[in-house]
Amino acid sequence: MKSKLITAGLTVLLGAVALGQTLPAPTPAAETGPVSVPGQTSSNAPVSYASVTELNGILAQLEATAKNTQADLVRLRIERWKTDGAYKKQALTNVDSIQRNLQGALPEIMTQLRSSPEDLGATFRVYRNLDALYDVMGSVVESAGAFGSKDDFQALSTDLNAFEGSRKQLASRMEGLSSAKEAEIVRLRTELKTAQASAPVTPPKKIIVDDNEPPKKPAAKKPGTKPKTTTPAATKPATGQTPAPPAQQPVPSSPH
Repeated sequence: MKSKLITAGLTVLLGAVALGQTLPAPTPAAETGPVSVPGQTSSNAPVSYASVTELNGILAQLEATAKNTQADLVRLRIERWKTDGAYKKQALTNVDSIQRNLQGALPEIMTQLRSSPEDLGATFRVYRNLDALYDVMGSVVESAGAFGSKDDFQALSTDLNAFEGSRKQLASRMEGLSSAKEAEIVRLRTELKTAQASAPVTPPKKIIVDDNEPPKKPAAKKPGTKPKTTTPAATKPATGQTPAPPAQQPVPSSPH
């Protein structure tokens, strides 16, 4: 009963990876806060030929193993196993999870890794997928050895060992990439300190203020010229016109 519960838990884990879900990495007890994968490589960063060759070899081997595993799983006759129906159902569920992972999730994350060969995050995603795949695959191999044919057991055991080899190669590659990134960080820090030490130091400018200097008098304003005022000229009659006589005052009447 305990082995069935463990197998069911591994199937759920592999199913989550097959659906493209991102599982959080466990946090060590001595650390606090989220754990991130450092050292992601930009797509524009140059990658050495040796590094690309190494990665292509790992992925090519992994693709061949995935193809062989799918063919070996198809040949399984779980319905003929001499065990109870619940165990057969669990084995079929495990096989279905492995097939979906090999056909969907694994090729996708391998393509992402090819586009960024030295990206530690992409490398770790492939490694973690293989880790979950190896656990569920190991359960199927164990069941095939107990209830299946000898040929099925041997074929699946070979596939399982091949997955384990790819997983170890990826772990070794991640260790090498991490060491290279750490060495690069140390080199850049050293170069920065050297540049800062050799940079010329310009002394600050001093401004001397004399408190005994008398204050400057404001400049005298120049007298401004008053604008000329013009008196309007008397209007003259136009040429050829006779000026109008002055208005006559009324003559007062004599008293009677």
